[in-house]
Amino acid sequence: MKRFALVLLQTLVVLALALAWPFFARRDAWESASFELPWLLLGLGIVPVLLWWGTAGQDRRTPRLRVGTIFPFTTGPRGVRAKLRDLPGVLRAVSVALLVTAIARPISILRDERSDDKGIDIVVALDLSGSMRAILDAKPGDLPGRITLPRGKRLTRLDTAKIVLQDFISRRKTDRIGVVVFGKSAYVLSPPTLDYHLLSELVGKMTLDVIDGSSTAIGDGLATAVARLRKSDAQSKVIVLLTDGDNKEGLVSPQYATHLATSVGAQVNTIQIGNDDEVDVEDGFDLLGQPRYVRRRYPVNPELLKWIAKTTKGEAYIATDAKALAESMHAVLDKLEKTRFEASRGSFEDLFPFLLVPGVVLVGLDALLRAWLLRRFP
Repeated sequence: MKRFALVLLQTLVVLALALAWPFFARRDAWESASFELPWLLLGLGIVPVLLWWGTAGQDRRTPRLRVGTIFPFTTGPRGVRAKLRDLPGVLRAVSVALLVTAIARPISILRDERSDDKGIDIVVALDLSGSMRAILDAKPGDLPGRITLPRGKRLTRLDTAKIVLQDFISRRKTDRIGVVVFGKSAYVLSPPTLDYHLLSELVGKMTLDVIDGSSTAIGDGLATAVARLRKSDAQSKVIVLLTDGDNKEGLVSPQYATHLATSVGAQVNTIQIGNDDEVDVEDGFDLLGQPRYVRRRYPVNPELLKWIAKTTKGEAYIATDAKALAESMHAVLDKLEKTRFEASRGSFEDLFPFLLVPGVVLVGLDALLRAWLLRRFP
């Protein structure tokens, strides 16, 4: 019983010393800590076994020799080292407990940081109607960034728009950007956000088959974009409308959607992709697997787009090739007014180093004590 009490006392002292630094270094963080891999905490079940194995179990495994008298052992070790013979086992058990907890990866939300950043709220309304299948040829130098054109494949209007839009997103730093797509109806791809990586991934995965592209509802697309800005607290609200057709469908007329934009103070910049000329459109593949193209003409309505832009104090652009489309997007950025809004960012901290370091230190201390000061014989 006396030995059990001594082992328990040593365990509590070592544990308190090992946790002193993590506690005082991040006292507030531990109160809101959570574990990314909580199931790994089941490994703590091995700690009591290691504690017994390194203390009482150590004596059971020690070789024994029967002798006629124990008088010669009366002069054996009786000092502090004899009383601390179980300390290495305690150190090992506590170190394993710390390392297992560290592997479970405790994290803490330090604070919900709020800062005033310069920026604007932007919603891009992108046309996903069938006419976006038309070819919009681009030379290697026409596309922004280091874009490698697929060999033997001609880019469609949608392919080019996605590349330009992803470049547009990558150039922003403090602007909240959202994306609306529309064909026969309009849908929100993403509300205005500062998560540019996620937004770029969503844009890259867009295809013409995700929505009904049998018609073009410019009014619905514009109205949906306005709805995402209705509750915005930014002084500058901007909509970039990219379309290659005329309004032929939808529940909301472009005129009424423009009225909604002016009522919320949103500036609409329109970019017309292509013109009324005949264009190549991919129409299946031939027997050799090569794409087959046909010539088609898609009607556009530049007067409507100019009227929308003028009414909302925006600008109207016409892009007949990839280079012009990229230049139009950057021209929009150059004219945007900067304002300030409050951005909220969650700040996280990994706490596992505060458990990993004392755990490793205790493993090293265990090895040193076993090798030099508290060796067991024979």
